[in-house]
Amino acid sequence: MKKLNTLVIGSGAAGLCAAVRLHALGVTDLAVYTEGLNMGTSINTGSDKQTYYKLGMYGKEADSPYDMALDLASGGAVHGDIALVEAALSTLGFHHLVSLGVPFPHDLYGQYAGYKTDHDPRRRATSCGPYTSRDMCRALIAELHRRQIAVFENKVVVKLLTDKAKSRVCGAIFIDAQSGEFECIQAENTVFATGGPGGMYDTSVYPVAHTGAIGVALEAGGRACNLAESQFGLAAVKFRWNVSGSYMQVLPRFISTDADGGDEREFLREYFASATEMYNAVFLKGYQWPFAAGQVPGSSLIDIFTYIETVERGRRVFLDYRRDPDDFALPEFSAGCREYLTRSGAQGGSPAERLEKMNLPALELFESFGIDLKTEPLEVAVCAQHNNGGLAGNIWWESVNLRHLFPVGEVNGSHGVVRPGGAALNAGQAGAFRAAEFIAATYRSDSMDQAEFDRIAAEELRLLELRRNMPMQYQWQSERAQIARRMSRHGAFIREASGVTEALDEGYKQYQRIANDGLQHATPQEAVEVLRNAYLCLAHIFYLESILMQIDYTGSRGGSLVLDENGERISPLLPEKWRMKAENKAFRNCLMVCGFGASGYPELFWQECRPVPQSDGWFETVWREYRNGGNYGEKI
Repeated sequence: MKKLNTLVIGSGAAGLCAAVRLHALGVTDLAVYTEGLNMGTSINTGSDKQTYYKLGMYGKEADSPYDMALDLASGGAVHGDIALVEAALSTLGFHHLVSLGVPFPHDLYGQYAGYKTDHDPRRRATSCGPYTSRDMCRALIAELHRRQIAVFENKVVVKLLTDKAKSRVCGAIFIDAQSGEFECIQAENTVFATGGPGGMYDTSVYPVAHTGAIGVALEAGGRACNLAESQFGLAAVKFRWNVSGSYMQVLPRFISTDADGGDEREFLREYFASATEMYNAVFLKGYQWPFAAGQVPGSSLIDIFTYIETVERGRRVFLDYRRDPDDFALPEFSAGCREYLTRSGAQGGSPAERLEKMNLPALELFESFGIDLKTEPLEVAVCAQHNNGGLAGNIWWESVNLRHLFPVGEVNGSHGVVRPGGAALNAGQAGAFRAAEFIAATYRSDSMDQAEFDRIAAEELRLLELRRNMPMQYQWQSERAQIARRMSRHGAFIREASGVTEALDEGYKQYQRIANDGLQHATPQEAVEVLRNAYLCLAHIFYLESILMQIDYTGSRGGSLVLDENGERISPLLPEKWRMKAENKAFRNCLMVCGFGASGYPELFWQECRPVPQSDGWFETVWREYRNGGNYGEKI
């Protein structure tokens, strides 16, 4: 049993930043509990040129927090005030990382150059290469150690402790992955930085070691929003990695084989009138890498064609960088494609040679994992990549209905339907800064009745210990696989009402079966996974309920396509069933909110988005309110 002012759960870029900022603001009674400093999504993922999105700060191109907030909110289902906070803090969070040694590139004059990313009207994006988020984590971990902030690894959260009468979180229970022992932490504040729902999908680009723990917060009664709004895209499956940007812009061949690697063919050719049309679409896919319903018809048809080839035809799909086909003719391609490759000095040779000239680190990355793109094709699929939804927080990143709980990073659902590429990294840093500032200013002293905490903790520990005397009834591996296959089949980017309804029925039955599975004679690792299955199963029920509501109310939008027999034909070359239900844009200005209802089942409703605030910024007024501490009373 430990007692802390602030408990940080998770050690991705957002959780690490929150710990560092808390300590810098004088909150030293804190600790980080994590499954491992090297196990999260932030430190294990990237892309061809992993993007960090921030306010423009180069040359004479004008920008402002208000303009950036409008762009962050323009995709729909985003609270404008939260978007404004993310925009306003983007420069602070960015320069904090720079000060810690993250090597974002600048010119001779100290200006940080930018480029346009997807859904970005300005050149706000920056990058330090394929491993931007890893570089962020390493710099933050070094600062964590320099400040001697306590870190406890091999700790898996299994329960948030809540005082229901006061609608607040007061700590958490962990299981140690090595000893199997439970550990209870009393905390005035809990920063919940457990990442996205990686363990819920079979076809996924999330690191294998990352599963996510949003189900723990949902079980505790935490409210969530926009869970149906996820992002999917083409990714390598042998070594999980997004194949966005340069990987597409060098124009690889798309080939498929049977399950044994035979019967090779370029399957995209059956959908395009010419090689020129096909390669123009592949090039555009680099800029528009995530699947987007708004790009159908358009570059996102490539994701659909890949889905048909892998899921419906049971074949394997590869990107082939080894050679160009005989009808490859760069002069005939679009002006944008020709200019990009020419200015990059990557016109001829093979796709691998073009990638070597355009973005050598992207080629070397696969080589470091034993995959030589010059000599072997790269197997890919359309994979779950990011959840734009998550737990609902206010403008200080405190849970909207559980006080003293601060969801930061991907587990916070601030992004809405569509976000600019790299906005998630910025949101994680902005949220960490805001949570730390609010805790330091308002939540430093103990407010939890000790006797009441002891009662809550004792009861939850009793229930967990009871399971040690109950035999394990189910193999956790097979149960986990059922959840993952169900979500990849019915909760990914292709959605259909009948399939989701069937999946929900199966999910509820599975949860009833495994929610109280025993731990008798289980190894520590088995105990961890059995307990994890329960909250993963609960989480996927909430996600499927949200997806079903999306199908009924909003139709195809963002990262998902809803099939409907009364919808519009996607392509005359596809079977009749490929009809897309149009989006009902009346819901673009609403968040889909969910949480446990009085019935004990998920309850969902719509909430109108708040607009981007327009402030006059009169200095004396702002200064006076700041001196008087008036800011912290606003918890919208």
